[in-house]
Amino acid sequence: MKKQGIIALSLLTFAMGFGLNQFANSNIVPSNIAVVDVNSVVTNSSEVKALKAEQKNKMLELEKWLKTAKADVDKQQTQEGKEKLVKKYDSEFSNKKLKIAKNYKEKLTAIDKNISGTIEQVAKAQGYNMVISKSVVLYGGSDITSLVSKAVK
Repeated sequence: MKKQGIIALSLLTFAMGFGLNQFANSNIVPSNIAVVDVNSVVTNSSEVKALKAEQKNKMLELEKWLKTAKADVDKQQTQEGKEKLVKKYDSEFSNKKLKIAKNYKEKLTAIDKNISGTIEQVAKAQGYNMVISKSVVLYGGSDITSLVSKAVK
């Protein structure tokens, strides 16, 4: 029984070695691979910086609105009046928050599409037929991050 296992393992090893040898001798052209540090490109993008600043301003406006709403509720004399205003402001707050989030998501999606398109354009212009995120590459590939960052700005 042991002898059959050893023979089977030997045959499997031979077959794998033969297959790898055939692959190495085939006419497959190795890919010209580029790598991009996408996080760096995104961080240095003027569009992303502008979007973050816009988002921060919208959050500050929302915070200011909340303070005004709270002051308005506090001015109410009756509990019924307070509850009515709280319900009204809760609804308005939810709508404002959803609108801000939707706007942010739409703009972020557009920026992502732009950056992806730019990566593709730079890679093709440089003669690369494959681009991989630098964060998943341990070794190899030509780093085109700086070229992409310049094109994205």
